[in-house]
Amino acid sequence: MFHDRAAIVAQGGRGGDGALSFRREKFVPRGGPDGGDGGDGGDVVLVADPDLRDLASLRGKTRFRAGRGRPGEGSNRRGRDGQDVVLHVPVGTQVFAERELLVDLAHPGARAVVAHGGRGGAGNRRFATPARRAPRIAEPGLPGEERTLELRLKLLVDAALLGFPNAGKSSLLRRISNATPKVADYPFTTLAPVLGTVEAPDGRQLVVADVPGLLEGASEGVGLGDEFLAHLERARLLVHVIDAHEGGVAGRFRAIDRELAACGAGLAELPQVVVLSKADLGGPPPDAIEDPRIVAVVRTSAVTGEGIAGLKQRLFETVPGGPAPAEAGAGQELADFLVYRPRPPLRRPFRVFRTDRGFLVTGRDLSSVSPEEIEEALRAAGARKGDRVTVGNEPMVLA
Repeated sequence: MFHDRAAIVAQGGRGGDGALSFRREKFVPRGGPDGGDGGDGGDVVLVADPDLRDLASLRGKTRFRAGRGRPGEGSNRRGRDGQDVVLHVPVGTQVFAERELLVDLAHPGARAVVAHGGRGGAGNRRFATPARRAPRIAEPGLPGEERTLELRLKLLVDAALLGFPNAGKSSLLRRISNATPKVADYPFTTLAPVLGTVEAPDGRQLVVADVPGLLEGASEGVGLGDEFLAHLERARLLVHVIDAHEGGVAGRFRAIDRELAACGAGLAELPQVVVLSKADLGGPPPDAIEDPRIVAVVRTSAVTGEGIAGLKQRLFETVPGGPAPAEAGAGQELADFLVYRPRPPLRRPFRVFRTDRGFLVTGRDLSSVSPEEIEEALRAAGARKGDRVTVGNEPMVLA
């Protein structure tokens, strides 16, 4: 089954705690602070993989958490950074958070960090000053960023078959490619996009998609809705399949064309090949269709094979030359490649430190901070029930 949607929760790894340590050697009984910093938490990264066709690999697991940074150690040793979680997704995957587009992985190898790891805490050597030579505080690591994300795939194909339900698109794809979509004599046999590869005698290949049938009003969600129209946006050529034996070819063409225009995204400007299918069933002479976007009109029959060879030749002649759209912009900052920069966390008006006796909360205006916010920060720093906490100059025990 083809999966073009997935929902995941991405969580960056927590940063490691800074070390609270002092140099202690045989002839240096009172050495200075040597606590190292904690390592940064790992990131959750998405990578566009040209070998993947859909998002099925993300259907079984929905939560991904990167590795936690290791705590710092004595002798000024910094903790190791947490391990990243790298998720491979198909080229053309878009990432949304709260309906806002974060990143469009439109090219092979494109990468995006969708959840940053937390920063490692500073060890006590960082807080040494001429006036305070033996600081007994260290900073805990910060939690990683957590985001609920929706992934949507927009196929990157050379040509896409479109038309009304039961127009013969799946039968045509079977004839011209290596795909084996379900074929039956009733509407909406195809419920999800199907990809096929068309091969030329000289070894060239084209990727063709069979998109579920459209109805009038599809741009507004009628029938299987406008979600499948999105798969046409990145096609280089539209193959408009029309059942010729029922007549009214021009009217059917205009009806689907209105949906393309209503959907927007440049669909109405794409070049088109019109395929008059089911030629073996006869029917009235097809209406003439005059449109500058139509580069060829081919009459075919998936049963007898009429026109199939000519159609394949037309496809290879008509699809724009040069690298596929997935490859053309590799390594470039294109308009449809949005680099996701997560919003920086809001700075708290206070800081939390770990001491040799518990935890210390300091800040310029602690009176403006609610006890709930302070408690939440303490628990995020690793404080537990019964730990000794000093808020400003006021000692307390965490309940």
